[in-house]
Amino acid sequence: MNTTTGNKFWEEKIETISKEDLRELQLQRLKKTIATAANSPFYKQVFEENGISPDILQTVDDIRKLPFTTKAHLRDNYPFGLVSGDLKDAVRLHSSSGTTGNPTVIVHSQHDLSSWANLVARCLYMVGLRNTDVFQNSSGYGMFTGGLGFQYGAERLGALTVPAAAGNSKRQIKFITDFKTTTLHAIPSYAIRLAEVFQEEGIDPHDTSLTTLVIGAEPHTDEQRKKIEKMLGVKAYNSFGMSEMNGPGVAFECTEQNGMHFWEDCFLVEIIDPETGEPMPEGEIGELVLTTLDREMMPLIRYRTRDLTRIIPGECPCGRTHLRIDRIKGRSDDMFIIKGVNIFPMQIEKILVRFAELGSNYLITLDTKDYQDTIIVEVELSDLSTDNYIELENIRKEITRQLKDEILVTPKLKLVKKGSLPQSEGKAVRVRDLRGDKA
Repeated sequence: MNTTTGNKFWEEKIETISKEDLRELQLQRLKKTIATAANSPFYKQVFEENGISPDILQTVDDIRKLPFTTKAHLRDNYPFGLVSGDLKDAVRLHSSSGTTGNPTVIVHSQHDLSSWANLVARCLYMVGLRNTDVFQNSSGYGMFTGGLGFQYGAERLGALTVPAAAGNSKRQIKFITDFKTTTLHAIPSYAIRLAEVFQEEGIDPHDTSLTTLVIGAEPHTDEQRKKIEKMLGVKAYNSFGMSEMNGPGVAFECTEQNGMHFWEDCFLVEIIDPETGEPMPEGEIGELVLTTLDREMMPLIRYRTRDLTRIIPGECPCGRTHLRIDRIKGRSDDMFIIKGVNIFPMQIEKILVRFAELGSNYLITLDTKDYQDTIIVEVELSDLSTDNYIELENIRKEITRQLKDEILVTPKLKLVKKGSLPQSEGKAVRVRDLRGDKA
């Protein structure tokens, strides 16, 4: 690894590896992963039932001979049914909130944590961070992986880290100004909220040391990213991670901001048709399926993420050879159907961010009236919005028209006062489905 300012790569050899050498490395690691996974109670049974051993893998594409792993498998085998290593070698576990049923638990060895920290450092170095930077993390710590994941990665890079944790926006701003923070990690909805608090405090974020923002954890549009960049005066880089695959550091944008490089030395990527499970052609949207290639304690094989994206064809001008995925369009289980039309919340957000008269907070409510499904979109007005009823009505009609063009269904649009919708300092709740509440 390289921490000098003269090299744009953290690990040049691996980041610019040829496709042929990468496939060979993946095959070696995949065979080792299969052999390791067979030591877990869950995979031992799966492999015995399906006659699976490392010998069936002649090429990386032979991964398709193996069955999928799902979140239900993790929950049904809670807490340690997928652990392949000896628990005496485990040094940390993370889990989901588990608000419905058992949480999903991931267990790490010291090797796993070191590999994870290195991947996060690789991501941060790729977008220009160096050991002279001050990195402030506004993610929750504890079981949520965004806290410790970025913490250890930024430390591995050598940056001065500020473990601010989630919430308390005024304190976040004080830290930014006092500690001369250069890079902030925040989820998109909170980044916009922070920009609003800057304004409330009479501080121009453009006058601070902030130059870089790392965003992720919740789907967002490119329009929202550009809005955040303008509000905070930063370059905002999209990141992808999930606790089942470690957490942050799985894929990350480079300075080209044209897709996220997926670190293929540590993860095998597939894009499948979510209905049939068959592979999708390169460039077409499907469900992301991932296999860990460098995890000892709890490898996962063909894990169905439910995230929808596509592989971006072609080479990246940055020189890195690892494939790029497009921003996450949404989750296959986040999609809702109204009058036979498949709709994702991000399609609605894409339209709302176009209007300067609107704030950043919105809520989609699905309901049933007279045996017909309805969709209600409530969105807060900005501070700069007018009180002129006629002008507001014209704005409402134009937004409604554009929403209908995008989602093919006419929603009921409500423009509400700023601050009237619930605020969240964690992942924003965007959809409320009341249809199942009807008798």
